Amino acid sequence: QPVESGGGSVQPGGSLNLSCVITGDTYGRGYVGWFRLAPGKEREWVALTSIGGGASKYSDSVKGRFNASQDNEKNTVFLQMNSLKSEDSGMYFCARRRRTHITYWGQPTSYGYWGQGTQVTVS
Repeated sequence: QPVESGGGSVQPGGSLNLSCVITGDTYGRGYVGWFRLAPGKEREWVALTSIGGGASKYSDSVKGRFNASQDNEKNTVFLQMNSLKSEDSGMYFCARRRRTHITYWGQPTSYGYWGQGTQVTVS
């Protein structure tokens, strides 16, 4: 079950580093996706990390500002968020897919396990 942390309140232009600890499964394969949910909006896919290797993917809205990384010894995936904007505000979730392939990484239904979320406020 993923557990997120690292959210908070920052001013525009600031940075936050979110963490997602994966527990209860074989960490060394599969994927972790990041999504966010803002009031009045649909859940939006933000980034994808391939556990153990492979290039990460990002939505156009965060490309060049957000960077996903991982610490395999700690079963943890990170989302470094820089140059934050007010429109980046929302609840951020990490989601776990254990299977070793993925096609629709932007679809929430591609992931079987979700964390409780961590709030990010940019104002």
